Amino acid sequence: MHKYHPKYKIATEILESWRDDILSGKEPTIYPVGAGELVRIEIGPGLVTLIGGAPGMGKTAFAMQILIDALRLSPTIRALVCNVEMPPSVLLDRQLARLSGVDLTTIRYRKLQAKHADRIDQALNTLEPLAERLCFTSSPFDLANVAAAADDFHADILLLDYIQRIPPPGAQENRRGSVDATMSYLREFAETGLAVVVVSAVSRSKDKKGRSSYDGEGLNLASFRESSELEFGADDAFILTMNKKHDEGVILRHLKSRYGQTENLHFTFDRRRQSFISESEENKGHSQTEKDKQLSTLAVLWDKTSPAPESSAGEA
Repeated sequence: MHKYHPKYKIATEILESWRDDILSGKEPTIYPVGAGELVRIEIGPGLVTLIGGAPGMGKTAFAMQILIDALRLSPTIRALVCNVEMPPSVLLDRQLARLSGVDLTTIRYRKLQAKHADRIDQALNTLEPLAERLCFTSSPFDLANVAAAADDFHADILLLDYIQRIPPPGAQENRRGSVDATMSYLREFAETGLAVVVVSAVSRSKDKKGRSSYDGEGLNLASFRESSELEFGADDAFILTMNKKHDEGVILRHLKSRYGQTENLHFTFDRRRQSFISESEENKGHSQTEKDKQLSTLAVLWDKTSPAPESSAGEA
């Protein structure tokens, strides 16, 4: 019989390095992903961020938005995307719509006109510098290929969309076991220094009348489909739900935070342009517009009431 060799560290072995780290004042590395309420989303080395939502809620749009903006705001990081449902061209169509403000239908059906040229050029000029730091996995869409591609590309951020469709190595008894194994591997990826963003399907829940639905109030950590390992393995877990008080409003419900407090985030989702806008930023924009209008009105009134210029010396 082999004697098992226990592995552990006495606190005195880590106390000195831990104390130095605490006193260094060096904050953990967090990649910014936007303005307004988006600054509260922590994506960084060693973190697994889980994003769920019902079909059509914009999970992919949201995940790609924060990924592209992370690349824009941190010009040295690199990202790998594994999306099993949409090819790269479709994902880029959506980002072009968001960054240009031209509706996605016009871009999808290639109906661009001269009036769109300036906005499209600006958006392309934003995306082109990111291209060498962004890659997309090709088939097979399994975890072995994802790991090899991330290693070869030297990725800093890994986006998997969505986890129920990306099988791990080896045979698994069922789909639940497969998702459990995938999440366990992703935790290992994070421990090597990767930032991992995971998009997940959710299961229907019972609403107040006992009906099966995707009602936001009924969705919780147990709603992530196929696996309890998802909720345990994630450092932060979010679910996108509708805001019933706002036609285009969505609530990013913050269900779990391993290192901080949970706080729901509120956005407007412009579906035509596949853009999530923080409500705080939207309100700020409206306030600025109103302020500009007030200043414009005051300027007109001032022009009307300004005294006529004084006559020059010698004039009759």
